[in-house]
Amino acid sequence: MEDCLFCKIIKGDIPSTKVYEDEYVYAFNDIEPQAPHHVIIVPKIHIKSANEITAENSSYIAKIFEAASKIAKELGIDENGYRIVNNCGKDGGQTVGHIHFHLTGGRQFGWPAG
Repeated sequence: MEDCLFCKIIKGDIPSTKVYEDEYVYAFNDIEPQAPHHVIIVPKIHIKSANEITAENSSYIAKIFEAASKIAKELGIDENGYRIVNNCGKDGGQTVGHIHFHLTGGRQFGWPAG
């Protein structure tokens, strides 16, 4: 999608600090980190939100979680733990219309999450 912020980041039209990339997934550091490690993980195809996951595109979501595991190990947060969050829709806190997952770690998190 041409006007999508994350599609532009994936294409390299907008700079980002890449953390991980493969043929399905792109991951980069969040510009407003909420933890010592805060990585945004996105599929390389445009899926607007969790509401648009289908049998045809769900394999990209699996690839995101495979990438999250690799990233957590690379960052050294796999042993102590980390959080993976997806915000869906306005009330869920989604601010970019491209499904994405926040991988955060490096500190203790409370529950319930805000």
